Amino acid sequence: MTANVLQNEVPLVEMRGVSKSFSSVQVLSGVDLTLSHGEILALLGENGAGKSTLMKILCGIHRPSSGEVFIDGESLILGNSQAAQKTGISVIHQEFNLIPTLTIRENLFLGQEEAVLKRLPVKQEKEKANAIFERLGVNLNTESRVSSLTVAEQQLVEIGKALLLDSKLIVMDEPTAALSPQEVEGLFAVIRELRGQGISVIYISHRLNEIFDISDRITVLRDGVHVATKSASELSRDQLIELMVGRTLEQEFPKRNVVIGEVRLVASNLSRGGKVKDVSFSLKRGEIVALTGLIGSGRTEVARLLFGADRLEAGTITLNGKPMQIRNPREAIAAGIGFLTEDRKTQGLVVEQSVLHNFGLPNLRKYSGACGINHRQERDAFASFQKSMRIKLANPNQPAKTLSGGNQQKVVLAKWLERNSDVVIFDEPTRGIDVGARYEIYQLMNKLAADGKAILMISSELPEVLGMADRILVMHEGRLTGEISDVENATQEQIMALAVQ
Repeated sequence: MTANVLQNEVPLVEMRGVSKSFSSVQVLSGVDLTLSHGEILALLGENGAGKSTLMKILCGIHRPSSGEVFIDGESLILGNSQAAQKTGISVIHQEFNLIPTLTIRENLFLGQEEAVLKRLPVKQEKEKANAIFERLGVNLNTESRVSSLTVAEQQLVEIGKALLLDSKLIVMDEPTAALSPQEVEGLFAVIRELRGQGISVIYISHRLNEIFDISDRITVLRDGVHVATKSASELSRDQLIELMVGRTLEQEFPKRNVVIGEVRLVASNLSRGGKVKDVSFSLKRGEIVALTGLIGSGRTEVARLLFGADRLEAGTITLNGKPMQIRNPREAIAAGIGFLTEDRKTQGLVVEQSVLHNFGLPNLRKYSGACGINHRQERDAFASFQKSMRIKLANPNQPAKTLSGGNQQKVVLAKWLERNSDVVIFDEPTRGIDVGARYEIYQLMNKLAADGKAILMISSELPEVLGMADRILVMHEGRLTGEISDVENATQEQIMALAVQ
């Protein structure tokens, strides 16, 4: 690994004193960033630290208010993303820019034709496409439709598009958010292959374990300011967290002392198609139960059955000792079940609507009277949560889409807290959320447990599972393959052994 930028080497990228403001809001203040050829640089910071804005400046989407950008020693003002691409910069966003109905080859060459007459013959396109993936050391049928690919394979197509453009730098934004551990290892092998070919990578992720596995150096931003750039080998996990949040977190997973009470919910022999097969478990008052397994193991499908989003084909659900027939989410909410979905942007929030509107949706009956909705009561209730949960926003009438991921998650949680659900399901509660906001989410989960709620936490992150759960349930191919009660002495290897049975 290239732990440090060589003194005599001209950096591939050098950003000097970059600042950016939107109206009166200062987003970046005098940020410096340097990247060598063939280097993997992790760019870290809490949500709202300025990472995305800095990358949008580098990629030509935004112009800096002040500062300079150098590519291979030449000062450039990148006016648009096409200009950035011509200098060898490509971005792989969390949401892929692929057309599912086209083949891999067609997606690779889409938009690359300068004119219809200059389009390559299909035979040459196939040859070039195959050569790209041979270069990456992977085997993909380039005539397969993108709709048939896994998320990991689609990511490889995005990398292939960057290589086809002769990119010298690929920016990867949360590239492993939807990947299984095996797929993450496969991606890392490809990234290391890119580094060996002299291609640089800026790697943005909230998964700190990955940062130490893959990066050569780490740059940290906090509140729009460059805090530090250090070799990955120089930093411990605790030191990195302190740089990101500006304070020491005594424990990454806050401890709690809660008396676990009687059973709140019993799921017996739940089944639906091939996704959920004869699944049974219970949740107790004050208990956090983790449901884990590889992506596609049926975890989210179990949650959807409990919440009435999908219909049970077999099995029963008992809540607080009463058998329930939950046919839709409205009935689940009325029964006392809340669900923080895996995808907060499309399922947990109406992002075009205001924060206040989203907060009120499951609580309309509470605020409604003979004269309609009591908006003052709704505003006062949200103001209380905004203060206690430290939700950062300009005003409650701003669209939910304008909030950071961590604050969006807090809004989703606030509406279920106001609903006072007895059972709360958290599906990937900290996905895409920075370490500081994670700690606050964990504290809120602990408070729910202390208040006697039963919590089902679905998570792919094994440190989170081991750090937060009282019991662990593991799924594989739609079935429960094991339960771990002695969490204090459990290991990630033990969980994985159950997950791959």
